[in-house]
Amino acid sequence: MISDRMDGERVIVFGGSSGVGLAVAEQCLARGAQVTIASRTRKRLDAAAAQLGAVETIAVDIRDAVAVACIFEEREAFDHVVVSAADLQTSPLRSRPLVEAREAMDSKLWGALHVAHAANIRDGGSLTLVSGMLGVRPSGGATVLSVINAALDTLAKALATEMAPARVNCVSPGRLDTPWWDRLPEDQKRALLDATAARLPVNRVGGADEIAGQIVHIMLNGFMTGSVILVDGGGSVS
Repeated sequence: MISDRMDGERVIVFGGSSGVGLAVAEQCLARGAQVTIASRTRKRLDAAAAQLGAVETIAVDIRDAVAVACIFEEREAFDHVVVSAADLQTSPLRSRPLVEAREAMDSKLWGALHVAHAANIRDGGSLTLVSGMLGVRPSGGATVLSVINAALDTLAKALATEMAPARVNCVSPGRLDTPWWDRLPEDQKRALLDATAARLPVNRVGGADEIAGQIVHIMLNGFMTGSVILVDGGGSVS
């Protein structure tokens, strides 16, 4: 039987101040884990800590490899590491300056590489990346993000052998109702999410807690490694 408890286990979540990362931190805390959340913005970290309670917070830009490495050098090994941090836009490649594509890759892809390169994870512990459904169903409306997500899926599979006996997996969500969309006016955000829901077999978009639940299950299941798990409401097949 797989235990539902994480008493005393050490978890760090990059991107843990909002959305999926925040939900992962909350669910791990509820299971008794010791949780660290890392994010770029101190204000958002403080708000997350006020919501979560007893967590360690670290202000770090995941694009800074040296800063990421210092986090692991200064602390004992973690049981579980999660990377959900990303700072990017969705758009066609040819509609925006190439510098924005490089910035997106620096954030979501190179950020994950920085963590994987430096992570100190106990034997049997886990590294979980977060990609996205566009990795298996690419879109010309989000070309760069499609490429990044596919790369993260492959990265997890390759790292599963390189980093063994630590386990490496990737969770690939569909479109979610999270604060990531708050950059849009509320009416546009609602129209986008409603249109997505109408196309899905489940007739709704996902929530951060549902993706977090899958990530936590991966932490708890010691037989999972090298897997890419789609949690997309059927978006990849509809």
